[in-house]
Amino acid sequence: MALITKAIKGTQDVLPSFSHENRFIEESMLDIASKYGYSEMRTPVFEHTELFQRGVGGTTDVVQKEMYTFEDKSGRSITLRPEGTAGAMRAFLEHGLFNEPLPQKVCYITSCYRYEKPQAGRLREFHQFGVECLGTPSPAADAEIIALADEIFSFLDIENLELQINSIGCPECRKDYHKALYEYFSGHKGELCETCLERLEKNPMRILDCKSPVCSEIAKNAPVVTDFLCDECRTHFESVKKYLDAMEIRYTVNPTIVRGLDYYTRTVFEFVSNEIGAQGTVCGGGRYDGLAEELGGQHVPSLGFAIGLERLLLLMHAQETDFPEQMKCNIFIASMGDDAYIAAAKAANDLRLSGIFAQFDVAGRSLKAQMKYAGKIGAEFTAVIGEDELKNGRINVKEMATGDTTEMSLENFAEEFSERIMNDTKSALKDLFSSDGEGLNINNLFDGLF
Repeated sequence: MALITKAIKGTQDVLPSFSHENRFIEESMLDIASKYGYSEMRTPVFEHTELFQRGVGGTTDVVQKEMYTFEDKSGRSITLRPEGTAGAMRAFLEHGLFNEPLPQKVCYITSCYRYEKPQAGRLREFHQFGVECLGTPSPAADAEIIALADEIFSFLDIENLELQINSIGCPECRKDYHKALYEYFSGHKGELCETCLERLEKNPMRILDCKSPVCSEIAKNAPVVTDFLCDECRTHFESVKKYLDAMEIRYTVNPTIVRGLDYYTRTVFEFVSNEIGAQGTVCGGGRYDGLAEELGGQHVPSLGFAIGLERLLLLMHAQETDFPEQMKCNIFIASMGDDAYIAAAKAANDLRLSGIFAQFDVAGRSLKAQMKYAGKIGAEFTAVIGEDELKNGRINVKEMATGDTTEMSLENFAEEFSERIMNDTKSALKDLFSSDGEGLNINNLFDGLF
């Protein structure tokens, strides 16, 4: 019988054999962000459509072509979030977080939705790790969030990433830049795509972000925004670079970066790889000082970034990055007979309460099938409970790698097995630390730890 349906195009399942990779990346990002003062925020997966129309920008590809928008049963226009910043700012304003100490530092791991052609590193349902620093105009904050992203990539051992930065100025200094772009692109009206012809009248900067080969080639010789910065924006950008230099974070100034969303002002940046094809931007972000006002709030200068988790995983696999091993079963407890089955369930539960990864048979298998299953899941130890073990109150524990067995008390099984695991860990670490035997009293160290 054929399946009645499969996963929707542009979505993917994360299977158990790979889920530990996602968990490792996500937990690492949240832990690093916490060192910088960021706390996790969660916002709804759908919002009123006008939030993204106003926040993201009506001239962007996201709003014009890619949003999943529908009417709910009350006739309201609802959109699945295409990115995380607008929702975070909406929550900041709605709940009065501007009355709390500023800046408010929030982070999130969120799913996003855009209707675009699925390809490697670009899905219709995708996931982002994002940070938002809400309520500071200081260039030090720009440098700090870049340093946060840089530390994440360094911790994950990502190689050959290039940090590219730019300033796209403020609304005032962009007026002259828009005029220059309009004049330049007007001379190429016969070559621009239909979408860019519309952008020319509404927001010519969007042409710089067009993926059409023809429009991209024309854009190469367009005026650059850094030539039009006002004194305040230029000073801000120079300060950002000084902070990055002081932090010894390497970067390249790329005057063509404009980012794909209208809310950006001043600093914009991307971490780019050339190892995953056209979708090489792994992280993108910048400052969005006017977003709060666009959404009906007061002036709240802010900034943030987002890392695409699917693209990051694609890059890590391409670079053959080592992930921590998936947690293995410490012990599988097999059983023979109804009473033994109940004893195995109790023993496994006691072990779990002691912090041990334990399993017992929950499928009614034969003893032979149970042991075969224990081998397939890679159990480090096995034990069998039968009539003799119940009668004698003793159980033999077998280490699968060596075949060695140890007899333990069935009544105190959880305590004795936990002690065995602890001793094995101590022994392994002692071997690791005592390779040169100098400068460290390993016995005192373990007395302190255990």
